[in-house]
Amino acid sequence: MQHSMPPLSALRAFEATARLGSVTAAADELNVTHGAVSRQLKSLDDHFGIALFAKAGRGIALTPHGEKLQIGVGEAFDRLKDSCAALKRDVEEAPFTLACPGSLLARWLIPRLDRLHRELPELKLKVVVSESEQPGTQTDASATLAFAEPPWPTGVEVFELMAEQICAVASPQLAAQCDATKPESLFANKLLYTSSRPQAWPQWATAKGLELAQLETALSKGQGFDHLYYLMEAAVAGLGVAIAPKLLVEDDLKSGRLLAPWGSIQTPARLCLWLPGQTNVLTQPRRSEPLAEWLKRELATDQRSALTLNSV
Repeated sequence: MQHSMPPLSALRAFEATARLGSVTAAADELNVTHGAVSRQLKSLDDHFGIALFAKAGRGIALTPHGEKLQIGVGEAFDRLKDSCAALKRDVEEAPFTLACPGSLLARWLIPRLDRLHRELPELKLKVVVSESEQPGTQTDASATLAFAEPPWPTGVEVFELMAEQICAVASPQLAAQCDATKPESLFANKLLYTSSRPQAWPQWATAKGLELAQLETALSKGQGFDHLYYLMEAAVAGLGVAIAPKLLVEDDLKSGRLLAPWGSIQTPARLCLWLPGQTNVLTQPRRSEPLAEWLKRELATDQRSALTLNSV
């Protein structure tokens, strides 16, 4: 024969009252009113058909039935507390896995990883290369750092970090042959691009007021690369003019390995920190917020440094 369980809230009120020896003290601990605890205790009396507490002077004391119940309920709540604490500890001590596209990882994040580990040691960060083209869908990652264009998919929490800028870059020797006042002068050179960003050159050309037909002709004679690293090395070698996110070529611009004679333009894309839709909503956002703030500070420092460089 099965017996129904009383509400957990009533058992919780009973455990606190029995342990503290006072309805008032139990109400304070549970952050509820004295009347609420009294009603929960009354519901238990009704459920079992017996009194669990009896008046004792100006207070209350457990009846023999109440003492018997306290033993089981106290042990059960102790186990619950231990289990919850262990689970919370496991979640918080587990590595925070950040997925990131290879180009963004190699050219921006890796040079800053040592500082990130020092300043956010509690995160226990583990970095992996993104396996998914769509940010926020890699289920084995705690979060993904990536560029993407809105609108964002439903069910994914997104921390927007910065707007994307792209620029046309060339080696100093090749840039010297171009007219910085005339963006169309780059068409005299081979255009270089990555296969994953076919929209980059059209976005840049449109913003600069260039004819797309002329761009298409130039691109038909250009060369594509599978990875940004190869694209940048080709540009440094003087093989042509490349298009790339400014964030990922900032170090090359600072060192003078590459120049951006025509400046940069802003695209609709944003660099964001993405949390998968099926993530633990109670823990991962809380762990992601310090990382998002750190990334924002680091990006802001980069932008200030770039402005200083451009003003020199």
